[in-house]
Amino acid sequence: MKKIIFAFLLLPFINMAQTAQNTSIQGVLKGMADKTELVLQKSDQGQETIATVKSIGDKFTITAKISEPGLYTLSSKNSQQKLAMFMDGSNLKVQGEFLKIQAAFVSGSSVQNDFVTFNNQFGPLFSKISSAAQQLNQGVNDPAGIIRKQYADAMEQINTQTDQFISSHPNSAVSPFVLMVAMQLSQDPAVHERRLSMINESARNNFYGRAAAEAIAESKIGAIGTVASEFTQQDVNGNDVALSSLRGKYVLIDFWASWCGPCRQENPNVVKAYNKYKSKNFTVLGVSLDRAKEPWVKAISDDRLTWTHVSDLKYWNNAVAMKYKIQSIPQNFLLDPNGVIIAKNLRGEELQSRLEALLK
Repeated sequence: MKKIIFAFLLLPFINMAQTAQNTSIQGVLKGMADKTELVLQKSDQGQETIATVKSIGDKFTITAKISEPGLYTLSSKNSQQKLAMFMDGSNLKVQGEFLKIQAAFVSGSSVQNDFVTFNNQFGPLFSKISSAAQQLNQGVNDPAGIIRKQYADAMEQINTQTDQFISSHPNSAVSPFVLMVAMQLSQDPAVHERRLSMINESARNNFYGRAAAEAIAESKIGAIGTVASEFTQQDVNGNDVALSSLRGKYVLIDFWASWCGPCRQENPNVVKAYNKYKSKNFTVLGVSLDRAKEPWVKAISDDRLTWTHVSDLKYWNNAVAMKYKIQSIPQNFLLDPNGVIIAKNLRGEELQSRLEALLK
């Protein structure tokens, strides 16, 4: 199951000096009361307030300094309804209804036009992914794999659309933003690096470009061909288990959780692999992202997962999951007897065939 945070991911970044540009936003929001306080915030770095202004009737003018292209929001004070805009220092115009401010029309900027194109293309696909993920996580019966196929098809379309958007907008500051969104749905640093290289240097000199570059560097942790990072965590009986204690065997580090529908559906495949190859120098080490011991232990018993399991019961903050940059589960790493990662995310028959080739 994907830990989905599509648009407003906060990552460490290098603060680069930028020349601030004066910009203005003039707007008309029908139905807005006189002297309504409006707030302009920068979204990519923690909702920093850039400017506030009070309306004159249903009209307003906001002036602000924009240090670099990025995502901003406009809203009335204390309102949950926000109008998202991509600003680059161009003067903008806003037209719409106050009670539907999130749907107001913004004009005056090419990067804003690019942002609208992104929303129109990707919004429906994100809705499909979220719907499918929610159904699977709730344990909706999917014997024919229809929901899984819907999820996979939407993911494939997003990958295709990401490549098309970036290749057709290499000079747009929105392209690094699109890359960052897509990176939350893929674990392949080579793909991310290729996409970043398609964006012109001047267009990626913003928060999203810098964050993408840093995330790509971090995503190489746990890459195939590298030695798996050492960790120690407690098993169901409170005993410390170190990854290095399994050296000399092929090891599948399996990240899962009792509450994860797709994980529970994949467990029979892992059980099949374990039972077939456990006598041939192969084992599994389960790392659970559970929050409580009881459902974790019950799932182990119910699914007949007879290998070693560890967890610190800290959900997505599980120390091992954070070390391995886990953003979705199920996810796994196959290690050789020297602890080198030789494959990732092997599922179903793919896991069986890989082990058969190694351990026949």
